[in-house]
Amino acid sequence: MSLVPRIEQRLRDEALYARARSEGMTELQARVLAGRLSGYQGDVKRLVSPSLRYLDHPEHLQDARRAAERIAQAVSEGEHIGILTDYDVDGITSHVIILRTLNELFGVASSKLHSLIGHRIHDGYGISLPLVERALSLSPPPSVVITADCGSSDEPRIARLREAGIDVIVSDHHALPHEGPPPSAYATINPTRDDCPYPDPTIAGCMVAWLVMSLTRSVLIEWGVLSESTPKLSPWLSYVALGTVADCVSLGGSATNRAVVTHGLTLINRMEAPCWRAMAERLGPDSLPFDAETLAFQMGPRINARSRLDDPYAALHFMLASEDAAATRHLDVLEQDNQSRKAIEADMTEAARQLAMPQLADEMPALVVFLDDGHAGVQGIVASRLVQAFGRPTIVLTRASTPGMLTGSGRSVEGIHLRDALQRAHDLAPEALPRFGGHGGAAGVGLPESEMLTFQTAFLDAIREQLGDRELYPRILTDGELAPEQLSLATLEELDSLAPYGREFESPLFEGEFLLENLRVVGAEGNHLMLEVSSGHIALRAIWFRALTPGEVPGFTLGQRLHCAFKLNRNRWKGRESLQLMIEHAEPVQ
Repeated sequence: MSLVPRIEQRLRDEALYARARSEGMTELQARVLAGRLSGYQGDVKRLVSPSLRYLDHPEHLQDARRAAERIAQAVSEGEHIGILTDYDVDGITSHVIILRTLNELFGVASSKLHSLIGHRIHDGYGISLPLVERALSLSPPPSVVITADCGSSDEPRIARLREAGIDVIVSDHHALPHEGPPPSAYATINPTRDDCPYPDPTIAGCMVAWLVMSLTRSVLIEWGVLSESTPKLSPWLSYVALGTVADCVSLGGSATNRAVVTHGLTLINRMEAPCWRAMAERLGPDSLPFDAETLAFQMGPRINARSRLDDPYAALHFMLASEDAAATRHLDVLEQDNQSRKAIEADMTEAARQLAMPQLADEMPALVVFLDDGHAGVQGIVASRLVQAFGRPTIVLTRASTPGMLTGSGRSVEGIHLRDALQRAHDLAPEALPRFGGHGGAAGVGLPESEMLTFQTAFLDAIREQLGDRELYPRILTDGELAPEQLSLATLEELDSLAPYGREFESPLFEGEFLLENLRVVGAEGNHLMLEVSSGHIALRAIWFRALTPGEVPGFTLGQRLHCAFKLNRNRWKGRESLQLMIEHAEPVQ
């Protein structure tokens, strides 16, 4: 068993490569496309030139018209409306879209809008029982509850709300249970429904919410409640862009996701909202303009950090802030939580790595790690770190607030559908996995502590069924080599024209040999490496984040040749730009 990552070239779809070349793309652009979109038969132009004209009409979403008419009725008759969303970035951005649309575009008074966002630790995911109790305790209680980014698997709690006379409109994008949409819901809008004709099932929860509220606007205009001059929801695509990127939905073959992220970034970079200006000031002028990676690795984690460690309303207040000072004040809270999250994550990751070692020694195809004193809010990040290190699907469990119960988050590897594996594990041992949900790459679980070993056995069996005779190991997939003259900002611009990059359309990663000219340890914890390398007559600076564990001594010597996996990066410093390499992995050339 080797835990050293293998650097391998991506398999290339030769037919797609040839088609891209014939349509005028450069060799490098065609190589990147063909390494990510195997089997793609659609229009290449829709992907490489994202446009809102490729968006499909919300009427194509099953139940969307029914939902829009019920929301329109609530608006026109002055009903109280609950907005119930998940606590992550997708949920928070969905919440902002629904709330601002109802209040600012449809004229619903703030006193008639009720925000219901669960506490990750105390309430749990989705339409939890504490949220149901909270909704019912409102005076008066809402007559309609609109969910976003949750609800598809919450039939018992939806039934409870329905019994109390509340119509629940579920808008979600997570996979539905085998039995289908929750029967007690007034409407269930979910592009993964078997009977849903919407052509893109990969859209995020915030996009589903945006489409439903856009259709509601149309209905209110049809009914004469709103004038035709009522603004469209286009400005809210800034929130859709953030939620889409942060929720790691596909940016590969989805023309919809690529279009909304591209357009949303244009809106964000106008810096018209206090939340964007506060974030830009925090990250500094060299961070501009924001790109998808800024949303994924800078903005998303800060917004998520609050809900991971505490109640999520500071994140909502940050997004909704109407003044720069308020946005900055709320961002300070998110920043403090993010720093705390990083420290907790580092400790939990190290503990999880140690617990994973015996399972790796037994050559388990997946890892199930229980951290007895771990923090539930950081499970998913720790699972991601283990997937990255060991190349296996991973579920990290911690204690739930309910005695005797465990909660967990899982992350998967390419080619293993995590939610399908959990469904199979549930079929094999239903008592060991009473609650689960998610999608191909990420999922959440809830189970009794007494059933943990039974669950692990069923989950491993489910993974083996999907895996077949494939071998699992940590691997780094590259787009091949670059000639020395391609190590330039011009090449980076050539690649930037294919943006946005994200899940299933990862940033280009290359490999090559370099001569190590200099190196030094940097970072407060002494775990990053700054290198100077050369290839032919080209000399470059390179940075390798988390190359070392704190206190570790670099294992390289000057003058060595290194085989590196690297990204091209634009280093901005005081208004000047230069190329640097971002090292993902390096090993001495044998």
